[in-house]
Amino acid sequence: MSFSMTGYGQSSLQFGGYKITFEVKSVNNRYCEVVLRMPRDWTVYEDMLRRIVQSHIKRGRVDVIINREVTEEAASLQVLNRNAVKSYLKSAEVLKDEFGLPGELTLRDILSMPGVMELKDGPADETSGSDEECSEMLARGLTQSLQSLLQMRAREGSYLAADLFSRLGHLEELQARMAALAPAVVSEYRDKLRLRLNELNDGTFPFEEHKFGMEIAIFADRCNIDEELTRLYSHFEQCRTLLNGSEPAGRKLDFLIQEMNRETNTIGSKCNHLTLVNLTLEMKAELEKIREQAANIE
Repeated sequence: MSFSMTGYGQSSLQFGGYKITFEVKSVNNRYCEVVLRMPRDWTVYEDMLRRIVQSHIKRGRVDVIINREVTEEAASLQVLNRNAVKSYLKSAEVLKDEFGLPGELTLRDILSMPGVMELKDGPADETSGSDEECSEMLARGLTQSLQSLLQMRAREGSYLAADLFSRLGHLEELQARMAALAPAVVSEYRDKLRLRLNELNDGTFPFEEHKFGMEIAIFADRCNIDEELTRLYSHFEQCRTLLNGSEPAGRKLDFLIQEMNRETNTIGSKCNHLTLVNLTLEMKAELEKIREQAANIE
């Protein structure tokens, strides 16, 4: 199954008088980059949370936002921490006296500061529960939001894969038309060359069939595209296998698309046939569309 690198997931749970919300957003990235934003006192769990994300996602930039809000029930149990208020006011006076900084603390400023309001059972910046309980809660909530994210990435990935399968089918049609035209390139060149020589021959020079045959043989070897067509077909099959597989396929697809572009360029430079040139141009345009879509796959 193919996964897109873009998605969104969220979850929430109750813990120790708080509502904990988890938001996970992912966008395209060459590697797996995890950015965590959470309450400062939970940064000790950052490595653990990062490992959880990396166990679910292999490519993409993942932003994890964890918020903590006091529930309505717990809010009614909040009391004013007078010591914290005094400390903030004293610090403000020191800043004004020693550094000459202007401004005044308002009621809104004070109430928004950490630790000013606290639950009766403990400070507001400490969720009740042991470290082990808190760690388990964070892991559970993050995993739930990641599962929601993966469901969205899987849905979008299925649409991307369906589009790529369709475009691969078009490439296969173009490759089959090239393979059918390839033998005609030499015969058409031979007929045109013979006709041109007959037109130019005024009887002053002999027509040497042996040299004519050598010229045709050299041209046939120079414009032979059998190897390129075979490699293209192999690349198509490998792309289908990757899209049907369970492992992240984005990087490998990118490499195969580069190889298909290389083979197409070689065919265009070797073939001396207008229709084949037009087919290579059409194939290159389709490969560019595939490259843009594949850039979104994990």
